[in-house]
Amino acid sequence: MTTAVSSSSSLSSRAKTWWTILRISLEERFVYRGDFALGTLMRFLPIITQVFLWGAIFAASGNNAIQGYTANAVVAYYMLTMISRAFSSMPGLCSGIALQVRDGEIKKYLIQPIDLLGFLLITRVAHKLCYYAIAIIPFTLVFYLCRGFFENGWPEATVLVAYGLALTMGFLLGFFIEASLGLVSFWFLEVTSLVFVYNLLNFFLSGHMFPLDLLPEWANQMVRLLPFQYLAYFPAAVFLGRIEQDELWFGLGVEACWLLAFVVLSRVMLNRGIHRYSGFGG
Repeated sequence: MTTAVSSSSSLSSRAKTWWTILRISLEERFVYRGDFALGTLMRFLPIITQVFLWGAIFAASGNNAIQGYTANAVVAYYMLTMISRAFSSMPGLCSGIALQVRDGEIKKYLIQPIDLLGFLLITRVAHKLCYYAIAIIPFTLVFYLCRGFFENGWPEATVLVAYGLALTMGFLLGFFIEASLGLVSFWFLEVTSLVFVYNLLNFFLSGHMFPLDLLPEWANQMVRLLPFQYLAYFPAAVFLGRIEQDELWFGLGVEACWLLAFVVLSRVMLNRGIHRYSGFGG
């Protein structure tokens, strides 16, 4: 009986700790996000370029559709990848972990009852909540004005559920991939070049630049074996109905497997890194 009460008290105390971290993180981020709505709106300006670019491509090709995409569908896809990337991108996470290891700040996680990955994940959740709380207005405005590009209209409920799951797992996958890259700093203090290579591959192979369906079949098959597609292409393709129903839940299952793999990898790297870490000074 005493053990059960103690366990319950421990869980309650831990939940209060994580809630406090989340609340403080939200408060900090809302303070400096006053001008964020306008900045978010300006980020949609490249859509104008996309409209003219893909319109010219389809006009030059003489086709109304390429690989099942119309000019409007490509623009709609591009807009949806902006949402996907807003979920999965983790600016400063990898370099922040490397800086803490290099400067010795990592020591505070060794002497305080706070888990490094758990703390960083909670702060990222706060960041995304703050981001969308402010960005929802410009996002809604832009998508309303560009609603004509979504030729198939609003997807059915099951597709929306799958889309939400894809975005959520995309956020977690993006976090644990970049966290794993940052934890490499336990072995190599400078990870700038590694981050550059990752960002370069991510930009092309995630489908952020163009729909992966437009790749040659052999290249498409190779890219589909990698986790990058779940950071941009897959959620957008789910929303647009590009994923068949029999492949939809299989794709979500594969994404979950990639997520589990990077969760385990990051945990193993953190445990082994801490055991080899040496800190000096006060």
